[in-house]
Amino acid sequence: MTEAYCWTLTTGEAGMTSQVRGLAEAVGLPYEHKTVGLRPPWRWMRGSFAPGVLRGLTSDSDSLAPPWPRLLISCGRRSATVAVALRRASGGAIMTVHIQDPQIAPRHFDWVVPPRHDGLTGPNVIATRGALHRVTAERLEAARADLGDAWAAFPRPWIAVLIGGATQRGDLGQERLDALIRDLRSAAGASGGSVLVTPSRRTGEASTRRLVEGLADVPGFVWGGQGENPFMAMLATADHIVVSADSVSMVSEAAATGVPVYTVALGPLGRRLQAFHSALEAEGVTRPFTGALDQWAYTPVNDTPKVAARIRRELGLEAGAAPESVSLSP
Repeated sequence: MTEAYCWTLTTGEAGMTSQVRGLAEAVGLPYEHKTVGLRPPWRWMRGSFAPGVLRGLTSDSDSLAPPWPRLLISCGRRSATVAVALRRASGGAIMTVHIQDPQIAPRHFDWVVPPRHDGLTGPNVIATRGALHRVTAERLEAARADLGDAWAAFPRPWIAVLIGGATQRGDLGQERLDALIRDLRSAAGASGGSVLVTPSRRTGEASTRRLVEGLADVPGFVWGGQGENPFMAMLATADHIVVSADSVSMVSEAAATGVPVYTVALGPLGRRLQAFHSALEAEGVTRPFTGALDQWAYTPVNDTPKVAARIRRELGLEAGAAPESVSLSP
């Protein structure tokens, strides 16, 4: 394998992997994705003080050995620990970019890219409106072309539904899930449209069955996990998008389309998530889902190209002076 100019690094979570890959692709360097795990006690240590952390990788971790990449993009607290260790091991030769709040001082990285609702600031902090992602106009167009007329039998409008699931704050609320099913049935009935659902791995079999049973007589489908996830095709073709509010990544991906995005809380939301949703609602991007469909316009939310442009300038890949402020908040 030829040397990668960039490594992306996560502990395997789909949302985190999407963010690092999205930024790497936007930067435009060849990259290799690395998935790692940490054994105790390193998995509990802070990234600023984790001696010997590279010896604490689990046996199924990808290799992290020289030659070092020029750029390392990491996401997640445990990945931050490994990124700090790699920066030290390379003698500072690696430019480190960490997505999300690393839970340690930003000075341990070259750049930190957290969502603005984390409240993190600093001279090397690039605050974004939401999560970085891989949704681009080109990918959406390709998804539309690949789909063709496969869903032609489903009457319009198409209501795409992106479901998350259990979080650290609690399980998926079944009463709220039943309320969502009733509201989706109402929306489809009133509009004459179809409901297209893709659950995530966190949704769980019981909740997925509940969705299948509750929407059985409504035009559309609930993806059952076989074959390729129709997620991108749904974003590319939906007339309305309903997203469970537990996932900043899914809401951010939906908001990159310019299509009306509705959010629904299927479980408890913490202060940070509430701040994220409040900001997008105030800016006219999203609205709470109540079972009624509406139309509104907004500028698609996608900070990935702006962050990538800044990184390219720092790497000497793009001409132009750096802006005075690196905050991407409006």
